[in-house]
Amino acid sequence: MRYMIFLVTAILSFQASATSECALSLSANDRMQFDTKQLVVSQQCESVSITLTHTGKLPVTAMGHNIVIALESDLKGIASDSSKAGLNNNYVQPGDERVIVSSKVIGGGGSVTISVPVDTLDPAKQYAFFCAVPGHWVMMKGEFKVTP
Repeated sequence: MRYMIFLVTAILSFQASATSECALSLSANDRMQFDTKQLVVSQQCESVSITLTHTGKLPVTAMGHNIVIALESDLKGIASDSSKAGLNNNYVQPGDERVIVSSKVIGGGGSVTISVPVDTLDPAKQYAFFCAVPGHWVMMKGEFKVTP
């Protein structure tokens, strides 16, 4: 009986941790900072949802932020094209194939959730997350790591 209780507890604990690994949170503020430099997701997740919350008070036009997921090697190219894309396109060129996924730009007090298709990502490659608002990526970037 003890073994059965242990087994059920172990299964429930694994399911809870697997679920939480497939949903991540990220905060940004009015000082152009994310609250972490690394987001880690298990390759066991088919997809991961990432909720970006802007903890500041400034509006979109003054200090908006978004989140973009791309290969690390594509970050600077996407960021350099961001001003051409403009706020109406959330600072991401429409149809940019270098972008895996991106969110809308949010202002202080706002939040947005994106879904990243983890099952299509290669754990051997280096991915990044960053804010594509012009100039923000310099300070607002981190590693998006997929673990086997």
